[in-house]
Amino acid sequence: MNSKKFILSALIISILFINGCSNFGGNDLKKQQSDKYKIGIVQYADHTTLEDCKTGFIEGLANEGFVSGNNLEIIQKSAQGDSSLNTQIVQNFVNSKVNLVFGIATPSAMTAYNYCYENKIPVVFGAVSDPVKANLAKSETEPMDGITGVSDQPPVEKQLELIRKILPDAKKIGIIYTTNESNSQSTLNIYKEKASEFGFEIIEKGISNASEISQAIDIVLGQADCISNLTDNIVVNNLPVMLEKANAANIPIFGSESRQVTGGCLASAGVDYIELGKKAGIMASKILKGEEISTIPYEVINQSEIAVNEETAANLNIVIPDDILENAEKSK
Repeated sequence: MNSKKFILSALIISILFINGCSNFGGNDLKKQQSDKYKIGIVQYADHTTLEDCKTGFIEGLANEGFVSGNNLEIIQKSAQGDSSLNTQIVQNFVNSKVNLVFGIATPSAMTAYNYCYENKIPVVFGAVSDPVKANLAKSETEPMDGITGVSDQPPVEKQLELIRKILPDAKKIGIIYTTNESNSQSTLNIYKEKASEFGFEIIEKGISNASEISQAIDIVLGQADCISNLTDNIVVNNLPVMLEKANAANIPIFGSESRQVTGGCLASAGVDYIELGKKAGIMASKILKGEEISTIPYEVINQSEIAVNEETAANLNIVIPDDILENAEKSK
């Protein structure tokens, strides 16, 4: 082969290689001129927090002109807290050649990224508390290639402040968490770091699966003045079991967001997951419209909203300060 042909061949190979290693959706989607795009939604567990995230995502897409049944096909699947099913769902999305995957909660987002990356399918995540620790972002300012989304970093300081105002004499806060959920470990570390600033000690109890919830709550109730939930999928999915035991012991549980308060927790300073989902839906719409995912950095939603369950407060003989009630979303 002469030198000119060699150089030309090398140039062609280089161009093909570069094109093959970029464009997660972006230009490829734009070129499709497709009448209908296909999005796969994988939700790790069936509880209200993640349902709100999904609802907001679909609403965010619709607000940007992508309407299910019109120009968009949405395939919604729940892993029901099962890691094997979680993987199977994502693999089916890849085989179905979806245009984008929305992974709700850290385990689903991680699995989606692992399987979608090599297939150049863009991934948007929601309800991931620590994207960096989950290897879904390089740093707080630098995204990973092929993935973006909205992080639900819990407003831990606001929660501790709320607990202190409602329970001025409390000393120990119990926290139950799943040991293999990186988001839970990350948030627990923040609690442990900040608790002393508000005069609290953290009583922690790790679990590996739902069958350990009942024993874990008994242990924590024997040591703590109250319990504060994390955005932990197994814990939130088994909230009724925890509430039954905590109410019998006359010990309040503070939720990690308002829907848990509606379900019986005393109060929360948490994230609005419908708004989180909407932000993720807007991100997805940008990708479907042809914007490169690498130009859409992930966002953190950490502003808190206060929610209070007045019926729970009355049942536990707890008086909620007026200044909290004035600004809280109330459940009865």
